[in-house]
Amino acid sequence: MQLRRSKQVTAVGGAVVALALSVAACSSSSSSSPPSSGGSGSTSGSGSGSGTLNGAGSTFQLTFQQAAISSFKSVDPGITVNYNGSGSGAGRTALASGTVNFAGSDSTIPPTEQSSFKGTVLYFPVLIGPITMSYNLPGVTSLKLTPAVIAAIFQGKIKAWNDPAIKSVNPGVSLPSTAITLAVRSDSSGTTQNFSLFLEKAAGSAWTLGSSSIIKWPSTAHAASGNGGVAQVIKSTPGAIGYVDYSTAKASSLTFASVKNKSGAYVAPSPTSASAAAGAVTVKPDLTFHAVWASGANAYPITYQTWDLVYEKQPNANAAKLLQSYLGYLLGDGQQLLTQLNYAPLPASLDSMAKAQLSKITS
Repeated sequence: MQLRRSKQVTAVGGAVVALALSVAACSSSSSSSPPSSGGSGSTSGSGSGSGTLNGAGSTFQLTFQQAAISSFKSVDPGITVNYNGSGSGAGRTALASGTVNFAGSDSTIPPTEQSSFKGTVLYFPVLIGPITMSYNLPGVTSLKLTPAVIAAIFQGKIKAWNDPAIKSVNPGVSLPSTAITLAVRSDSSGTTQNFSLFLEKAAGSAWTLGSSSIIKWPSTAHAASGNGGVAQVIKSTPGAIGYVDYSTAKASSLTFASVKNKSGAYVAPSPTSASAAAGAVTVKPDLTFHAVWASGANAYPITYQTWDLVYEKQPNANAAKLLQSYLGYLLGDGQQLLTQLNYAPLPASLDSMAKAQLSKITS
């Protein structure tokens, strides 16, 4: 699976990502590897110290992390950063157990996991993006979906593409009788958390499966690990539909639908429509929020956010310094990498709040 994800990266971002791929191939670390943030603490690059940071988690972040790691090396060559796209749940587990320095997560820590963390965890938002409704329907290049229709599809109530509920919102589109195959995540996933949260908020009582990082999908669903795994199921299965982040969907050359938003407009997923959604969010003091089902005529309704999670108290001053340096880069010059990777940068006000929080990382 890691190989498939790495191949995906080369299709996304041109020279920056190609370079990131070569770096990641040499330095990618398993989430089970113990973090190393030692070193002499001597200055290097930007003067932030020397040592190694290990991270794991969100597959949404994988392409961005690989590109950022490559670029950051020229800024601060004394710091080595590794990132394993193992899924949000696995990343949080690794941070709680102390085997990584930071965890990428597309959702906040669930109440059931809180007791496993030994200290205060800080949330640093790093990017915004849309979750596409990607599908494989030869001959159908334009498709509209409503929250109610999506809820019925993913609960197994709509079983064929020419169902009257789909036809009613797609007049003039020739929809085949092809059976619908659901492509879903098998692992604990922030993508699943945000997608199911959208359905919970937008479809109301029509959605009965709840919101969680793991959902009990209909038994006929095809489950795969990571966004790349779901994308592969969709691409290889005529009639399939699944929820995949925009960057991965673009890299995999998938076709995706426009979705009816809170204002009643059908909006296609894009970094621009994700930014429109993010601009309407209410941010809590700990910098947590969600961007699904946001207000605004141009807002795409299935939008995710992703954070890097770190412990507020680090084991030593050098560990704190390394994290401040790398996270500072992600929130600074690293934001300039996002648009070419088909992600949306943070709104300026949120980015400023995240930068201000860096000083809370102490030893």
